[in-house]
Amino acid sequence: MGNGSVDKPLQFLIIGAGGIGAYYGARLQSAGHRVTYLARGEQLTALQRHGLSVRHPDFNFADRVDSITGKELVSSRASGDYALALLATKSAHTEAVLAELGNWLRAEDGPAVLSLQNGVDNEGRIADAIGLHRTIGGLAVRIGGHVVSPGVIEARGPGQVILGAWPTAEDNPAAQTGLPDIVEIFCRAGIPTSLTEDIRFELWKKLMINNGVNPLSVLTESDTRMLSNDPVFGPNAYRMMQETAVAAAADGVSLGQADVDAMFELIRNFDPIKTSMLVDFEKGRPLEIDEIAGAVVERCRAAGREAPVTELVMALVRQKVARRDELASRV
Repeated sequence: MGNGSVDKPLQFLIIGAGGIGAYYGARLQSAGHRVTYLARGEQLTALQRHGLSVRHPDFNFADRVDSITGKELVSSRASGDYALALLATKSAHTEAVLAELGNWLRAEDGPAVLSLQNGVDNEGRIADAIGLHRTIGGLAVRIGGHVVSPGVIEARGPGQVILGAWPTAEDNPAAQTGLPDIVEIFCRAGIPTSLTEDIRFELWKKLMINNGVNPLSVLTESDTRMLSNDPVFGPNAYRMMQETAVAAAADGVSLGQADVDAMFELIRNFDPIKTSMLVDFEKGRPLEIDEIAGAVVERCRAAGREAPVTELVMALVRQKVARRDELASRV
């Protein structure tokens, strides 16, 4: 990017037009950019027939959209036409997306890929598939976004984005070079965005929050504020965040007690949000328990450390999901 690109309409690709991906796509489209939304199933059908509707306290969008499948993208669109691809699928789908779109993304003039997913393992997989120089780590913070019905999104929160070259700007200067332009384009589109020199650190900070509240929200069926302020569940969420810091250290990322305290205070005082994991549970979908809690337990074990609260909660969540699925199979 560069050469005045922040002042002209660009074309963006949203891979995964769910609550988060569709929200950011609508913001960019509303700002005058061209956006292609990759979707499937009922969501794809609704987007093609009726367009996209996004409801947010500070932003409303209702318009026709360009929505296609991955197969159609590869066969009919030139990757060089896109300035950036935003990957917003569940982490469990990352490898399938890369298998389908990898050759298209690897084209010489193909776009960089910005991951806005949960977990700390997606960027490494993207880099292995399309090259480190096109891999941008990112996270969406202080946003809740859900598909309430096909083609209809409800979102809340400022929807901030933090992004940076993976794993750090020092390790990947080629990817970092064009990011100030992306930051400005996103900010102009109503997406508060900041650039970091160490996105891996920021991703572990987000995982600390996700591990602290997402699995427990499924067990308690409560929102983030209620959970984090509860006299029993709150301290256990805090312990799971401490265990995440231990896991981060095993991955070479230093998160101190001050970071744990700051993240815990953030979720205690931020608007109450129903976590994406709880929404997935209620809708009968697979959960990102392995990508969140599993990543913590795995790294702690590898380092010879324990994560007893995370391990227990993860086992209880899996048990609850198994019961949900068993009951559903009887209907």
